[in-house]
Amino acid sequence: MTIYWTVWLILIGATFAIGETYALMNKRQTLSRWVWTVSKAFPLFPWIVGVLVGGLAVHFWWGGAFSCFAPP
Repeated sequence: MTIYWTVWLILIGATFAIGETYALMNKRQTLSRWVWTVSKAFPLFPWIVGVLVGGLAVHFWWGGAFSCFAPP
């Protein structure tokens, strides 16, 4: 199952690179501009993303601190 997640992460990076290249070549909105636009319209967006990313970081790398995050 390790190869599955490795390929999945590589595909995420590849689709990001393809999307950014397309946006830059066709004068479309890039991901960073989209994040800025959403943040301007909804100021809590960066905070919500930070909470989600922080929760994942705790889940993946801080397993021993809280029993609910400890791997089996």
